[in-house]
Amino acid sequence: MEHYNMNLTLKVWRQKSSKEQGRFETYQVSDISSEMSFLEMIDVLNERLIKEGKDPIAFDHDCREGICGACSMYINGRPHGPWHANTTCQLHMRAYKDGDTIVVEPWRANSFPVIKDLVVDRTAFDRIVQAGGYISVNTGNAVDANAMLIEKDKADAAFAAAACIGCGACVAACKNSSAMLFLSAKVSHLALLPQGEPERKSRVLNMVQQMDKEGFGSCTFTEACEAVCPKEISVTNISRLNKEYIIAGLTEDK
Repeated sequence: MEHYNMNLTLKVWRQKSSKEQGRFETYQVSDISSEMSFLEMIDVLNERLIKEGKDPIAFDHDCREGICGACSMYINGRPHGPWHANTTCQLHMRAYKDGDTIVVEPWRANSFPVIKDLVVDRTAFDRIVQAGGYISVNTGNAVDANAMLIEKDKADAAFAAAACIGCGACVAACKNSSAMLFLSAKVSHLALLPQGEPERKSRVLNMVQQMDKEGFGSCTFTEACEAVCPKEISVTNISRLNKEYIIAGLTEDK
């Protein structure tokens, strides 16, 4: 693959806190290698800003391996940038060409208030998981792996749902700021497994209640969430969530 350098114009959202108004600031960056990751490019800009005595751009990151989902950026109108099934940290600058203008924003959702610049507070997701995303198990010696047989299709579907990294791209892409894809992934991967049976009804009821309490919007099934999900979580999980919710509501102990 051919390596090249480029000069770019960055329009980056700067905001000191959720209580203050934000604005776009324009930066010129030069000699950016096509083999840099998007976050490395931001690092280069931040080094320059620090040398100039200016406040560096705040952005969230951790593993930089596409695993943790922390690198949430809205780039040119798409969560995580132009590449399909990709996180921002795994986006490389060869996705752009010399002279391009790149607009970088935080997630736009009331339930994800801006902490600073490109960093948003996603603890709403944590509270949804705390509401029911767990199972009851006996502690002590590990159970033999073959003691509980699970059909392969259910195991595969549960594994695919469990791949959700909770990055919030689904919320950012949704016109309603719905968290249904995230929630459905968390509910589905446990509902499909026998280990999740004890809390099956209370789980979905409590997690949906918490999601509504956090202020996320309703799902109108436009599938924008699936289109931008870096782990390709399927919207079929939303159908499963709806089924789980209806059954739990009808059979709930009064």
